[in-house]
Amino acid sequence: MAQTTRPGLTAGPALLLLDAGLTALAWPAALLVALGSLPEGTRPSLFTLLLYPAGYLLFLYALGLYRRDALVETRKSMGRAPLAAVLAALSVAFASAALPPPFGGPAGAGLLLAALTAFVGAGFAARVLHFALRRRGAFRRRLLVIGAGHRAWELVLLLRREGRTLNYEVTFAHAPSMGEVDSRLAGNGENRILPAERDFLAIARRIGADQIVVAPDDRRGLDMMALLACRTAGYPVREYLRFLEKEIGRIDVKRIELGWLVFNDGFVFGPIDLALKRALDVTASLALLAAAGPFLLAAMLAVLLEDGAPVLYRQKRVTQGGREFDILKLRTMRRDAERLGAVWAAAQDPRITRIGHFLRRTRLDELPQLLNVLRGDMSLVGPRPERPEFTRKLAESLPLYEERHLVKAGLTGWAQVNYPYGASLDDARSKLSYDLHYVKNQSFLFDLLILAQTLRVVLWPGNTVR
Repeated sequence: MAQTTRPGLTAGPALLLLDAGLTALAWPAALLVALGSLPEGTRPSLFTLLLYPAGYLLFLYALGLYRRDALVETRKSMGRAPLAAVLAALSVAFASAALPPPFGGPAGAGLLLAALTAFVGAGFAARVLHFALRRRGAFRRRLLVIGAGHRAWELVLLLRREGRTLNYEVTFAHAPSMGEVDSRLAGNGENRILPAERDFLAIARRIGADQIVVAPDDRRGLDMMALLACRTAGYPVREYLRFLEKEIGRIDVKRIELGWLVFNDGFVFGPIDLALKRALDVTASLALLAAAGPFLLAAMLAVLLEDGAPVLYRQKRVTQGGREFDILKLRTMRRDAERLGAVWAAAQDPRITRIGHFLRRTRLDELPQLLNVLRGDMSLVGPRPERPEFTRKLAESLPLYEERHLVKAGLTGWAQVNYPYGASLDDARSKLSYDLHYVKNQSFLFDLLILAQTLRVVLWPGNTVR
């Protein structure tokens, strides 16, 4: 009978389970105290009581507390968890007050205090327990990498910098027919390189591999029957590029192979996903315009008072299919900012006005683009639209750059929630790697996850590296 191996939980999902479990214990206990002090007619509905912990877990995700940087830096995670509790308690309280019976109802101070106590306590306990488990070697994954050449070295380098798993135990199985051993792997005494012509299954069993990654520099000498034996024995066997994309959440443009893109899954946009995406664009844009209307009017007045008219800025951008459209933004630069022609904006651009710095940091300057979303030029989620002048230059320098135009440009996107502000060819290449991953794997659920993470980018705009 074939053996079945199942990789253990990685650090992010494990912390989510700890948060959910400890919240499920702490919330009822806090409710027993809070509900006993409330008058009979003011008790919240069951829907509201369930909405509190659900909102808390959502804000934990939205603030990036299951991302690699927060998992590695426990202090950062500890500092943000109470903010998630506050945002969840206040948001659910307002939502409950606005909902009609039997779903809604007033939220007293006692209920808010119970939510804050339960969530803050559960959040701290989960992260302390998670840290202790990590120190004891939990969430470790054992990889068997077939090959020990240049490609294998790059794989390990990227996994240790960006991989969603924090702790890998990597064993390399190499044969002379796969090419030369990379000197950087051979020179590191921590790397375990085993000789292997064909018996990969025996090595996988010996080290207790969770997954096998095929990454030789030369595949011509690779024994596919030996890999099939591993696959039929229950060991997940992944090709290098597919495994890497899943682990780092982007398509590495520097190492891409067109054949892999052609024969791999992806780039399929189902009609249901497209219909749901458009429905989300319209309903969310209308709701955001209604909610942010007063802030938008105040921002427009501030721009007018500091630097005069015009308040709105129109600029040609490129969207789906290479079509150009006029994007709408609040003007954040001086009126004569481009008298010498189009120039890439920089993070500390001297052309930005004082109010412009504030508008950019808070993303208020992007709000008029909701009108572009309603008109169908853009979507809420997608690659950020670039200027035609820059698009042509980037397409000449970066392979596959035009493929980002397979979908509509977005107000936010996978690159925006994963990569900091940048304005250079290297930055464009890095952003393209995230945009291609989004285009290849686009779905309605993926859009929702990106929208949730946008809150973290608004609150901490410079802290978006994975």
